[in-house]
Amino acid sequence: MGNLTQQLQAQVEAAYQAETALNIIGGDSKSWYGREPVGEALHVGEHQGIINYMPTELVVTVRAGTTLSEIADALDKHQQRLPFDPPYFGESATIGGTVACNLSGPRRPYAGSCRDFVLGCTMLNGKGENLRFGGEVMKNVAGFDVSRLMAGSLGTLGVLLDISFKILPHRLAEQTVVIDAGFKQAIKLMNHWAGTPLPVTAMCADGQSVYFRICGAPSAVERSMKDIGGSIYDDGKEFWKGLREHHLPFFDTDKTLYRLSVPPAAEFTPLEGTSESDWFIGWGGAQRWLKSDLPFTVIQSYAKKLGGHTRIMRGGDRSEEVFAPLSPALMTLHKKLKHSFDPKGILNPGRMYKDL
Repeated sequence: MGNLTQQLQAQVEAAYQAETALNIIGGDSKSWYGREPVGEALHVGEHQGIINYMPTELVVTVRAGTTLSEIADALDKHQQRLPFDPPYFGESATIGGTVACNLSGPRRPYAGSCRDFVLGCTMLNGKGENLRFGGEVMKNVAGFDVSRLMAGSLGTLGVLLDISFKILPHRLAEQTVVIDAGFKQAIKLMNHWAGTPLPVTAMCADGQSVYFRICGAPSAVERSMKDIGGSIYDDGKEFWKGLREHHLPFFDTDKTLYRLSVPPAAEFTPLEGTSESDWFIGWGGAQRWLKSDLPFTVIQSYAKKLGGHTRIMRGGDRSEEVFAPLSPALMTLHKKLKHSFDPKGILNPGRMYKDL
């Protein structure tokens, strides 16, 4: 992979000299996320492969262009997994794009986010310099944790070359139970069970029912099912995969899809101009999906009143802002970081915010 790294480095160096914008592309499975991509294509999808996998140490290091499916297959052989349950949104999905978007699945509130499991990375900054941050153990950082800073930066700070992750074993047993409940009752149930030691690893509600995924030792799963009650959902694994990949019927829409992040116990009252069928609640109440053609500013104001914020996940006007507005102080910090890593602003310019 040395030649490919050198080619990528040369392209970034040339773009730096010419002040040419670069659009970083891995598997191109998430080009719809964030603001509209601009610039000359920088293809990193061929920079792939597992560099180092230590099952006994629960660590894996992979090149950024490695597909999620290849990683999952390798980990499955040792009954291990990426703990944050990453969404694919397409079979070409790469680990680099997953980290750049900081995407996590239904397990996120109970295991942690993508960012939480990043141990280290190698990257090219906006000058084409090859930099290494972190390592392959949890306690490897003194000062600013740059490797985790890359998670969610949408490629605006650097071109990921490889990433090291902490991984975890598969749970021994898994079962899903479902209880009839409207949104308000579902939020109460989810918050109640989230405050117990039961091994619940996902909770969501669709306005008709509330769903609980329980994972752990077989005896613990059986006891937890009895405590929670409800009925067994026969095809639980496919249900949670459908939620993770947005394959559930709810997500089949031509409207703008908003993702609201709010306190889990925030009361549910449909925003004026929406109905309950326009909503889906995940992450035990903390993640609320809304499909609506209402303006972004209206949805953001509603989320802010609940103590949270919103972003446009799909659709909408991607020439405008799609992420929650930052305070002046935070925007200043973001601009300083951007300038430190990418002084001429050539890496995915404007992909996160217009001014970054």
